[in-house]
Amino acid sequence: MTSIASYAAVIPAGPLVLNKIGVVAPYDMALDHEMARWAEGRADLYFARSPFEPVLVGVEQAELVSRPDIVADTAWRISAVSPDCYIYACTSGSFIHGLQGEREFVSAVQGYGVPNVLTVSGAILKALAALDLHSIAVATPYTAPVTERFVKYLNEGGIDVRHVSMLGLSGEIWKVPYSYTAELIVSADRPDAEAIVVACTNLPTYHLIEPLERLLGKPIITANQAVMWAALHHLGLAPVGPGQRLLTVYPTEP
Repeated sequence: MTSIASYAAVIPAGPLVLNKIGVVAPYDMALDHEMARWAEGRADLYFARSPFEPVLVGVEQAELVSRPDIVADTAWRISAVSPDCYIYACTSGSFIHGLQGEREFVSAVQGYGVPNVLTVSGAILKALAALDLHSIAVATPYTAPVTERFVKYLNEGGIDVRHVSMLGLSGEIWKVPYSYTAELIVSADRPDAEAIVVACTNLPTYHLIEPLERLLGKPIITANQAVMWAALHHLGLAPVGPGQRLLTVYPTEP
């Protein structure tokens, strides 16, 4: 019988145990891989999706996927792995009822027994506060009614929105090419905007942030970036994203 000592030298240390982030996503979320980029080597992400709703992306969908009981039930599907925190990964679902609605949503979900809940919209306000930004431009893939709710949420959070650009999409947002998103972001920029906030966790942005920040000379805060930054710092971890300005600061309360 071979002894442990005879092969111990060739056995690697491990396995590596990472922190766990539970992600409660809407049923049409298609960017698991993008969210994971900021956590590479830092934390594992465990996704669960809300039940399918036969509606287009819009105000109705945001209201349906943000019901606290549904979100909590979805979170419990991944609770067996004991996530260290939970992300509610729907931007519109977290801002659709305004600033107070976002706070009540978090309280309600935690009231169902889901601990340490962070929302995308809440993370965006934290990101703006950490960078000491107050006047911004907004870029969204949404239709006008959803975009208007986002602007209202930001205004309630003390943010002055100087200009808005939108794509007017009602589905398959994850298919938008980088070239279209880059044009959207650049078109949103204004000289009096201190930064550009890009909404929607289903809009790919990871590889655009650093080059467009260099081009425009100001921070670009995107939905997935902001919530992953907030979640990782909640766990005492540094996000991965070379050259991204948000990642040079730490969260503060908005």
